[in-house]
Order: sequence, then structure tokens, then C-alpha cells
Amino acid sequence: MDVRQLINQLAAREETLRGEQFLAPCVGGGQVRVSLDGLVQTFHTRPHDFEGWGIFQPSDDAMAELVEVATLPQVAVYLKLLKPVRVRLVERLRGRTWLAYPACGEDARGRFGSADDELRVHLVSEGARFEQVVAYTDGCDLFYGEPDRRADARIAERLRKLLREGVEPRHITWKGITPEMRAVYALATEFAPEFGQVRKRRKSARRKRLEEKRLRHALGVNGGQLVDYEDEGENWRVVWRVPGGASLVSIVAKRDLTIVNAGICLSGYDRDFDLLSLVGVVKNSWDYY
Repeated sequence: MDVRQLINQLAAREETLRGEQFLAPCVGGGQVRVSLDGLVQTFHTRPHDFEGWGIFQPSDDAMAELVEVATLPQVAVYLKLLKPVRVRLVERLRGRTWLAYPACGEDARGRFGSADDELRVHLVSEGARFEQVVAYTDGCDLFYGEPDRRADARIAERLRKLLREGVEPRHITWKGITPEMRAVYALATEFAPEFGQVRKRRKSARRKRLEEKRLRHALGVNGGQLVDYEDEGENWRVVWRVPGGASLVSIVAKRDLTIVNAGICLSGYDRDFDLLSLVGVVKNSWDYY
């Protein structure tokens, strides 16, 4: 399929969407996503500093206006469409986004394919370090749902007390402690002042893991696969592919994953796409290799 023809088809779909309103979570950075005929469309939001659940309406192919803040019943209906996963909060990263860790390894393996992973939970309305909460995943991102009322609140209190006292992770033990509790405590030591040296040693490795996870998730929404990536200051040089296809090299802005250079001919439209939508273009055009 010709790239121009594909872009025209996408533009026609976007024109149809422009007359519709949709409910979506908006995290820090002022972006929302909506699925359009199986392809994920990303919009910047106005106001750009809104963070929360909202009803949006596209004003053009790149911008969506906040119509109103979504009500709790509307959010509850949305979350019911997603899969729940129990996690323990570790540290507030920015705004309403928290670093977290799976509370149950088997649960996490069923949702993400791996239990040994750090997670980001968005739009946390209330929470404290080590608190166990129920989050909901769309397969890519996690959104806060509610406190986990099945959890024993005394565990979070105990872990917070040990952290304040500067107890090393290898020394925490009690009857009934789980590997996940040990892991979430060790992760929290990276942020506590009492563990400054630990934080320095592990900061770089943690950042790289989170970067790689972000890229894998963005590519995976439309079926892409990360091969490798390199840091180029404000951008990443991302090597990726779709199943059965040759590898592509794209230059991607770190801030919002906007395409700087797609690595394929888009007739000058590179910056009209982000990493998620670029995968959809490639999957629908087999003339790229």
C-alpha cells in the first residue's frame, strides 16, 4: 500500500473521530490515546497540564480538547474493561505517577508475563509507600483503582518503620514475609536517604530498565518489537521491527515519543506520528523494506 494512500485513509478515520467524544486517562505530559479501527491514535490535550480522567473531543488530527472531568461512575465503567493487578506503591515519581512492584508474582506473570519488574501506576488519587492497591492495566499502562482492602495494612506500616531505621534488605525477616515484600523493600531503599550509596549504584540501571520498558510498551500497543536503542541526548535511536518484517531505525523524541526521523519515507510527515502510530503505518504498508 502507498504511504500517501495510507495517510489519507487515516485522515478520513480521524475526521470521523473528530465529531465524537471519548473518555480517556491523561497522565503527565498532556497526552491521551484512543483506538481507531485497531490503530492507536495519540492526541495532545488542551489544557496541556491536565492530569486525570476526562471526556475529550478532538479539534484536529493532533489535539483533543478537555470537555469535562470524568465522574467516578464513568471511570469505574472504564476500569471494568481492564484487567486488575495488585501492586505495592514504592515512590511517587512525578505528579500522580508512582513506582510500584507486583504484590503477587503469579498475578503479575498472568498480566505482564513477568513478575520481576518495576511498574508505573498512573493517576494515583491516594496512596502511601508500601501500601497495597488494586491497579488496572490495558496491556500497556497501569491506572490506579482503589486501595486493596484484602491486604494487611500492618505490613506497610512495618516496612515503613524498618526503612526509617535504615535496616538493610538482607536483614528484614518475619514469619510470612514473601519474596515480593522483600523485593519492594529493596527497591524502596534506592529512594531513602539512609541508603544513599545503594541509590547511586542502582540509579543508572533502574533508569535504563524503565526506558526500555517504556519503549517496549509503546511499540507493543500496535504489535511492534524493540530490538535495541541508544541514548542521543534529547532523542533515542530506536531499532525495532514488526513480526516478519525487517528492522527499522527511527529517531524518537524522549519527551513524548514523537517521531523525529521515521527511517522510512513518509513524504515529510514524520513529525505527524509518534512511535505508537508509526508501528501501525508500517504494519499497513509492506513496501517499507
